[in-house]
Amino acid sequence: MENAIKNYEDVDSWKTIMFLYNSALKEIGTKLDILNDEFQHVHKYNPIEHIKTRVKTPESIVKKLRKNGYEISIENMVKYVNDIAGVRLICSFTSDIYRLAEMIGNQSDLKVLSIKDYIRNPKASGYKSYHMLVSVPIFLSDSVVDTKVEIQIRTIAMDFWASLEHKIYYKFEGNAPEYISRELRECAEMVSSLDEKMLSLNEAILNCLREQEELRVSTSRNERSHTNRVAISGAAGK
Repeated sequence: MENAIKNYEDVDSWKTIMFLYNSALKEIGTKLDILNDEFQHVHKYNPIEHIKTRVKTPESIVKKLRKNGYEISIENMVKYVNDIAGVRLICSFTSDIYRLAEMIGNQSDLKVLSIKDYIRNPKASGYKSYHMLVSVPIFLSDSVVDTKVEIQIRTIAMDFWASLEHKIYYKFEGNAPEYISRELRECAEMVSSLDEKMLSLNEAILNCLREQEELRVSTSRNERSHTNRVAISGAAGK
């Protein structure tokens, strides 16, 4: 994308870049909707509870560039700020996260640039989420521009914790007292425990339903077999 913006003046470059990032979100959104519908069709189950998308504001982009020591420019924005276009997938269970990540990675026209698994390796704050940086081709009238999108996949419980943690730290401008940080880490542990219990409960329910279905099929088969034996016995007695 860096090459694509060199032919524009700054204002037009900004509009063009924002157009590309918004287009990338539409492309990803359509793919995710199809994957979710397919999963519902095949497995009678939707792994995605809901989808959130956003494009970073100019203020947030400038702040991130300055924080990382880069000069404020369109080129640096495209090159060094990977989460300008962001998609957040909220799932019911942790197992859904890795299933979705695999499905996204198998899309032939998406290129996975990097993965950060903060579920198996949580941040020191307690933050958990699965991050994928992907590149999606945007087909224009005269060119194809690969555009970066960050995909975050997390459970409802993880999203609940992360949203409140962000609001709390925003109030302190990133300098929360240690006891606040400690309490947040303890809450993160509770969230992890809740996710584990809900996943275990869901698996137990699925196993119970499978056993009931197997029993139903077995009973039905035995009843048909008994009916056939009775019919054969009756015919032989005539």
